[in-house]
Amino acid sequence: EKELRGKVVWVTGASSGIGEELAYQLSKIGALLAISARREDELERGKKKCLQISNLSEKEILVLRLDLTDRSSHEAATNSVLKHFGKIDVLINNGGRSQRSLFVDTNLDVFSAIMELNYLGTISLTKHVLNHMIQRRQGKIVTVSSVMGLMGAPLASGYCASKHALQGFFNSLRTELTDYPEISIINICPGPVQSQIIQNVFTENLAKSLENSGDQSHKMATTRCVRLTLVSVANDLKEAWVSDQPYLAICYLWQYAPTWAWWMMNKMAKRRIQNFKSGV
Repeated sequence: EKELRGKVVWVTGASSGIGEELAYQLSKIGALLAISARREDELERGKKKCLQISNLSEKEILVLRLDLTDRSSHEAATNSVLKHFGKIDVLINNGGRSQRSLFVDTNLDVFSAIMELNYLGTISLTKHVLNHMIQRRQGKIVTVSSVMGLMGAPLASGYCASKHALQGFFNSLRTELTDYPEISIINICPGPVQSQIIQNVFTENLAKSLENSGDQSHKMATTRCVRLTLVSVANDLKEAWVSDQPYLAICYLWQYAPTWAWWMMNKMAKRRIQNFKSGV
């Protein structure tokens, strides 16, 4: 709370799920908020709740519509936040979409759209915000990646690719900022979370939505995921795996015993694909 209170925090993908909960918990802490997403009406709903549960004033929460795929708008959006607050202390790159489809059935334009949104949109916005942080010689750039950025998984090859790309990019960027020790690059890797990301996933073609999102009760609560995320941000962790068991154990297997991880994932993949084809 002491680390983030009074800081200007810009959250993308703030209209639902993890991003929405980030706004709520940050507002309670007393952070000044810029919240962005494509759906401005949902952002206004979120702002209204933030005002109800916190001591923030109307001017201390900026609603800023943002389309991560419209890279030409990112400089203006950054300038809007700077004009409103005068600075950006923390950027939380949370916007993005997941995927549920087999590679052999999926059109290539789906993979292009995933990379454009999850990867290129994120690094485009980061570029503009980082210029400001370099001028101030301080700041935090937080990216909500995924455990899928650490491993492979069936039905999400494009999503995994985009998160692997983010991991590689930000791990490389961190090495380019050694002259700026007060600028932190933080990667958050959640496992399965009870967010709305599953309701808006890419499928085998851009026009099709997922018919059955399945049971979400086994996943980590969004409130818990966000709390651990903010603890990681406050403590400048370079990378945090945020997950319940047994998913967290699988992360460790991929890191330290990859042969066992491949064997286990192949067993799990076969069942998961069967369930997917059966509509479960």
